[in-house]
Amino acid sequence: MDAQQALADLTEVSSQIQTAVVFDDKGKVVGSTLPDGEPFARAAADLLAAAEEVNAGSSALTQLEVATAAGSVFVVREGKTTIAATTAPAPTVGLVFYDLKSALRSAKPKPPPKPRPKPAATEPPKAKPKPKPKPKAGPKKPPPPRKKPDAA
Repeated sequence: MDAQQALADLTEVSSQIQTAVVFDDKGKVVGSTLPDGEPFARAAADLLAAAEEVNAGSSALTQLEVATAAGSVFVVREGKTTIAATTAPAPTVGLVFYDLKSALRSAKPKPPPKPRPKPAATEPPKAKPKPKPKPKAGPKKPPPPRKKPDAA
């Protein structure tokens, strides 16, 4: 699925998302709900860079929320792809992060399938030999007569 379709699906299922943009590690916008997503993508990249300066020495940031009285900005990064979104005030933070991560996974191009190896030219399979029929059993022998217990 392409990034634009992933964003359309995101805004359809998440009523909290107002705007969103998907961009790569070079800042190239690959999908946006805005007519021009470049400024929002640059601002989101700047937010991540500033947060990483504070987080120096630790592992790379993968998600970020900035909350203000006017609303929140969420940024989620996975590999070389990033998604940023805005919401109204007091969003359900965990749900927004979940929705953004799902959209980001959907927006990533799927690797091309590995080609299947061509089967080697072989002879047609040989027919299996038919099993030998079992010999038919003759009539059953009657069971030996039962002995009566001794009356003592």
